[in-house]
Amino acid sequence: MTDVKAFGEKITANLEKVIIGKARSLELITIGLLCQGHILIEDVPGVGKTMLARSLAKSLDCQFNRIQFTPDMLPSDVTGVSIYNQKAGEFEFRAGPIIGQIVLADEINRATPKTQAALLEAMEEHQVTVDGVTHILPSPFMVLATQNPIEYEGTFPLPEAQLDRFLLRMRLGYPSLTDEMRVLGEQQLQHPIETLQAVANDKDVLEAAKQVKQVFVSQAIKRYIVDLVNKTRQSEDVYLGASPRGSLSLARASQARAALQARDHVLPDDVKELAISVLAHRVIVSPAARLRDFSADRIVEEIIHKVSAPGGDFRASS
Repeated sequence: MTDVKAFGEKITANLEKVIIGKARSLELITIGLLCQGHILIEDVPGVGKTMLARSLAKSLDCQFNRIQFTPDMLPSDVTGVSIYNQKAGEFEFRAGPIIGQIVLADEINRATPKTQAALLEAMEEHQVTVDGVTHILPSPFMVLATQNPIEYEGTFPLPEAQLDRFLLRMRLGYPSLTDEMRVLGEQQLQHPIETLQAVANDKDVLEAAKQVKQVFVSQAIKRYIVDLVNKTRQSEDVYLGASPRGSLSLARASQARAALQARDHVLPDDVKELAISVLAHRVIVSPAARLRDFSADRIVEEIIHKVSAPGGDFRASS
């Protein structure tokens, strides 16, 4: 797994040239990339959400598309449309911005539910169907969606089916005073992204993702993951718990974290470290718990403390 660790360090070091002082966030982005999963970045404006997506695409020399969601956007504005070519006498498909490798879905909650639904097939099956014709998306394919959790006017909450398709949710947060001073200095004459160079390519991503799947997950770890997810369904503070897709996502993300640390097996600490990022956005808090100011993050954190982590040797038996 040393190859995956070297790949992750290379990507993270390159991203740190643009996104300063956010090691935890960059680790989550790398995990999402290795899992071929989608990431929901939920934070206030101006903290670098869009810049992070652009930096990732440049680091991988991948095709980058941006979709700026607005209330008047149509599903065809996302997936593409078939246009009749009079010279050829047939319909031609004009691809929409979703057909890319690194796709930024900016302010995704500003689109209507009908337009948001246009993303569902692409995010799960990695294909889009327009006028009965299916178009396969390029590989790797990753959606980085952003939304502002503060401003709710003119927005449409993401439905459960949409949220469940995101591997994990993350927040960048404000930089520290030292990091913000460094940002001011480094952007005085030129933005770092203008000189950012690619350090890997799509083949490297697919090879690293293949290696992540080989990381061993013991029966005890699998049971631990399932117990955590099952507790979200049993909690009195939860209206809707995490789905089996949540279990799969937590297992795969834990594999990626283990590989980034050059391990060939998953530990309970990997699961604990990622549980909130992977499960909290899949949990719908009950109205009663919401009145008590309970958040999904807090509920998942309490579940982690209540469920006993397994002990023993988690390596594959030879």
